[in-house]
Amino acid sequence: MTGEVVAIDVDAVVTDFDGVQTDDTASLSEDGAESVRVSRADGMGVRLLREAGIPVLILSTETNPVVSARASKLRVDVIQASGDKRAALEEWAARAGIPLSRIAYVGNDVNDLGALDAVGWPIVVPGAHPLATASARIVLARPGGHGAVREVAERVLAARAAQSPREGMSA
Repeated sequence: MTGEVVAIDVDAVVTDFDGVQTDDTASLSEDGAESVRVSRADGMGVRLLREAGIPVLILSTETNPVVSARASKLRVDVIQASGDKRAALEEWAARAGIPLSRIAYVGNDVNDLGALDAVGWPIVVPGAHPLATASARIVLARPGGHGAVREVAERVLAARAAQSPREGMSA
């Protein structure tokens, strides 16, 4: 699972939010407002996926304005308040016309197990819960909130590039 860099051949990328798009910590202000740190490199990775026509979904168990704000900024789909991530993922994939076998799901904890088990490319970040890690096909090198999503994006785009015929080459 770790060591070699494996290209990820998929048609969509779905990520958990806390622990994948963030480092799984939150700051709480005295008025109760929550904030998190995200990686600008991850944002660029999402942009590159979008520009390549690869749909991205953020799938979160919680309902949190910070998740909505991040999804809006990244211009990606978001599903929140999902008590059953697998069912939510299956519904989204069916609406999008994407087979589950062609989806990468990136998670980090036990609430991701159903989604991890449903897809062709179950992926976790380093330090993920042991049950999530056991369900994963790949453990990323980059931790959540520190380039994990960018790493996935680069691997997905590498798989696409490997499948494309080289332009400008003569026979």
